[in-house]
Amino acid sequence: MKVTIIDYGLSNLLSVQHAFAHFGAETLLTSKPEDVLAADALVLPGVGAFQDGMAGLEKLGLVEPIRQKAAAGTPLLGICLGMQMLFDESEEFGLHKGLGLIPGRVVKIPDTDADGYPQRVPHISWNPLYPGGSRADFGGTVLAAVQPGEECYFIHSYEAKPTDETDCLAFTVYGGRRICAAATHGSVLGCQFHPEKSGEVGLKIIEEFMKSADR
Repeated sequence: MKVTIIDYGLSNLLSVQHAFAHFGAETLLTSKPEDVLAADALVLPGVGAFQDGMAGLEKLGLVEPIRQKAAAGTPLLGICLGMQMLFDESEEFGLHKGLGLIPGRVVKIPDTDADGYPQRVPHISWNPLYPGGSRADFGGTVLAAVQPGEECYFIHSYEAKPTDETDCLAFTVYGGRRICAAATHGSVLGCQFHPEKSGEVGLKIIEEFMKSADR
């Protein structure tokens, strides 16, 4: 299958490309709206600031094509900043509008933990994933091959907060507080962690995303 990876200037695209190629996927790196509109499956990676990411998408004319594909049910995976841009808005460096594909807001991780002690931000660590919402496990989702408690790699200073708790597919814990680690809404999936840098666990997630996109 072909996986279209969106290039808007803020991502290490090669690591994402290699992770999909590991399973034999044909990948297309593109900045062109017409390629996005023709895609069978989309990946929106990203590192950096929310406003810069959205500005990059807008400059290239990619915002509406991405929204159209999501509305049409095309599988879409957002990674790290890519996940955050799936939400309605972010408070990073002022209030900025996102793609509006998952209801909710992106906010700063607190500088203190749940007990009031200082904690390091950005959050950089391997952290376990646990089923979010009312889920007992990850069965029937893109995380179906992941066992609760298996770890993925996180590096971020802001966290996404879905309006509807059922949109939180997985959470992790940092400083005694829950952080939404993966969110889903319709055909849209966001991972705050980096599956392409999360070893075997991350590869299992990528493989499941490919399987779901190929159905």
